[in-house]
Amino acid sequence: MADTKRLLIVANAPSPNTLKLRDAVLQGASHDDIENVEVTVRAPLEAGPEDVLACDAIILGTTENLGYMSGALKDFFDRSYYPCLEKTQGLPFAYYIRAGHDGTGTHRAIESITTGLRWRRIQDPLICRGEFQNGFEDQCQELGLYVAASLDAGLI
Repeated sequence: MADTKRLLIVANAPSPNTLKLRDAVLQGASHDDIENVEVTVRAPLEAGPEDVLACDAIILGTTENLGYMSGALKDFFDRSYYPCLEKTQGLPFAYYIRAGHDGTGTHRAIESITTGLRWRRIQDPLICRGEFQNGFEDQCQELGLYVAASLDAGLI
């Protein structure tokens, strides 16, 4: 039997719609066909460096707030950056943004921080732009499934 891998989802979900997105990522990552992946979900203010150090891959989720990531996700990075800096190089990650506008500033900020951490982005960012659409949930579910299945198969 293969060793169990750990997938961490750190997602800001301050509204019913963003909660739907986070839950869709979890649903995809928990698909019945995925056998050797343990999924943990944390809100950014509850997650810390110990969670990152214990995982094999991470999915980040945030809202676009004033052209930047949520303050909660920024706080998570502020608390986790230095404790993880030399210990998580190459950590596979993906992320999604719930953007009321274009998500550009949020995307740029996450890329800057994760580049500094030397994490390895394994998929283009998912940016759910504009008015909320039910299709966003399908895209988030696919994101969770893709990352968990890749981890399960030993591809990442």
